[in-house]
Amino acid sequence: MIAIIDYKAGNLTSVRLALEYIGVPCEITSDASRISAAERVIFPGVGAAGEAMRNLRELQLIEPLRAVVSSGVPFLGICLGTQVIFEFSEEDGGTPCIGLVPGAVKRFTPSDPMCKIPHMGWNTVRFAAAHPLFSGIEDGSEFYFVHSYYPAPSEAGCVLGETEYADVRFASVVGRDNLFATQFHPERSGRIGLRLLENFSRWDGTC
Repeated sequence: MIAIIDYKAGNLTSVRLALEYIGVPCEITSDASRISAAERVIFPGVGAAGEAMRNLRELQLIEPLRAVVSSGVPFLGICLGTQVIFEFSEEDGGTPCIGLVPGAVKRFTPSDPMCKIPHMGWNTVRFAAAHPLFSGIEDGSEFYFVHSYYPAPSEAGCVLGETEYADVRFASVVGRDNLFATQFHPERSGRIGLRLLENFSRWDGTC
């Protein structure tokens, strides 16, 4: 069973429907005991970092999430669910985050006034390293993005995929050990997004 974390801010239904479409059992939950018992965990998200962190604290989910990752359970972050696993986000005047991945989340500041923020739509992901979740997906494939902030890991080894937008080549996929996280939305990325989710449903958390 895959636990989809409900922290009152997320594209939860789309993720559940995508998993059900490929025949993968899942549940949406904010119950720490259910999350801790899950075979895999997905941390999705749409919204703002400040509100997300407040909700996580109120639900008392921060330490259970850290424990899940420490235990080796396969973990997938999506969009805002990727941003809040870093140490800090520039969003909402500066937001301390969970700290599962070293680094910060920064706001796009394009020099071209015609460059639209948020970054919304399809864009290319170039693989920076091989990974089991990329199985059957071609380097340079396009995925669907919606975001105004981007991950900036402090360790180059955490960068698994990169994308260019608004004068920045940013880490659109990050990970290490049993943690894998995407700035794009696989559940909204058609066939290749479903393939990534299917790969995750079979992944044992090792690289």
